[in-house]
Amino acid sequence: MPTRPFYRSPGRIALLTAGALFMLLLVLPLVALALHGLESRAWEGLPGMGITEALYLSLVTTALTVLLTALLGTPLAYIMARWRFPLKGLLAILLQLPLVLPPAVAGLALLITFGRRGLFGPALDMLGINLPFSTAAVVIAQTFVSAPFYLQTAQLGFQGIPQEVEEAARVDGAGGFTLFWRITLPLSAQALAAGLVLSWARALGEFGATILFAGSLQGRTQTMPLLVYNILERDLDAAVWTGLLLVGMALAALLLSRWLLRQEKT
Repeated sequence: MPTRPFYRSPGRIALLTAGALFMLLLVLPLVALALHGLESRAWEGLPGMGITEALYLSLVTTALTVLLTALLGTPLAYIMARWRFPLKGLLAILLQLPLVLPPAVAGLALLITFGRRGLFGPALDMLGINLPFSTAAVVIAQTFVSAPFYLQTAQLGFQGIPQEVEEAARVDGAGGFTLFWRITLPLSAQALAAGLVLSWARALGEFGATILFAGSLQGRTQTMPLLVYNILERDLDAAVWTGLLLVGMALAALLLSRWLLRQEKT
């Protein structure tokens, strides 16, 4: 029985229309941003806007965030992937909760926890540590909102390792940390790297928790997203180009992450 061309099928036409409209909603703002940036030539005035300090601070803090996430998040991801214990499902939900928390709530939670009058504030004060409105606060805020991306990807990477491979290594005498370091970690390395890249991209774009917990002090806590917010009223064109720089870095991170995940499957 001959089939009608797709353009004569009402169902397919409705499907394509809905898909096209939603695609425009997601893509058109980025295209408009790029067109405005090219038309304004605002990159010529960027050096005087504090972009150098903001870019440097963003790169340093996100690098520290990725390092902290890798060192502390990898053991946690392995535990969540391989161990069985009570309330594991609840813990998994709590670990993913920062992904959907309103940014202001995330910053408020950090302030209530680590602020001078917060849960650990007095103890930190006795040690001479003052976290709020410091560069360390930027790293903590970035880690809080971006680590779930790594935990989720790393957990899937560990779960994807065939059990028979590790069992064979145990038969050959490998066990404990040696098994993890020489077998499990290398086999999941690409998934872990992809998770770290995604986590870095999320940390790079972090705004809400940072401005509430760390403030926006030029050269100290003012990262690239905060710079966009601060210069928006003074110079829209400069804000657009700063935003485009962030878009380019995020796009590169996303492409790298997808490539790493594809390499893992091949």
